Amino acid sequence: MKIVVCIKQVPDTKGGVKFNPDGTLDRAAMMTIMNPDDKAGLEAALRLKDADPDNTEVTVLTMGLPKAEDVLREALAMGADKGVLVTDRVLGGADTWATSQTLAGALRNLEYDLIITGRQAIDGDTAQVGPQISEHLDIPVISYAQNLKIEGDSVVVERQFDDRYHVLKAKMPCLVTALAELNEPRYMTPGGIFDACDAEITVWGRADLKDVEDSNLGLKGSPTQIAKASDKVRKGAGEKVTLDTAEAVDYIVGKLKDKHVI
Repeated sequence: MKIVVCIKQVPDTKGGVKFNPDGTLDRAAMMTIMNPDDKAGLEAALRLKDADPDNTEVTVLTMGLPKAEDVLREALAMGADKGVLVTDRVLGGADTWATSQTLAGALRNLEYDLIITGRQAIDGDTAQVGPQISEHLDIPVISYAQNLKIEGDSVVVERQFDDRYHVLKAKMPCLVTALAELNEPRYMTPGGIFDACDAEITVWGRADLKDVEDSNLGLKGSPTQIAKASDKVRKGAGEKVTLDTAEAVDYIVGKLKDKHVI
């Protein structure tokens, strides 16, 4: 079985967020991590490989800046077999539509039985890219996977839905979007890290994308336009005091009066 996991290098918001003049994220200026939902999807793929190592191959695919190679090497260190980076200046500033078109164009060059993506990326929170990829490739999609297993030539998924679960089955090839709650991703191993450092990453550009029009790529091919983007105003650390009960009551009442709450 051939599994392709789409992963994304996203900003680590603990290090602060920076924006370009056009409202897009300045990804080159920020610390990054592997998107949590994608990491859970990768772990799910690796567990399927663990169950049948001789007949399962896991390829990780990402689109981004050249430094997105780092997240591919992290995935290889966790146990993935191959890494593919799609990077090109003309692909920059893509919204979900252009991103899904780009990834679909890359996936058309790969063999796959199962594609796994995260439910959503923490830098966008749209949950659109996975389903859009399935639409471009004309394959079934099951979203919000809480659990998944293989039965013959099909995938069986337990999907979160409000206060209950759906159990759905789709024949492969198909696409599944994973929740971060799907599992607890494994750590990289020392041997895996050394192997990942020496591994060859396949790098593709615009010319390598199959059956994708230029009008559907990058910022110019993105129908979603950002009117304004800014970091949220951060509150201070606050004030911490230690008082006995009576003093604490007087202190709180005084603060409420200062704010004209009472």
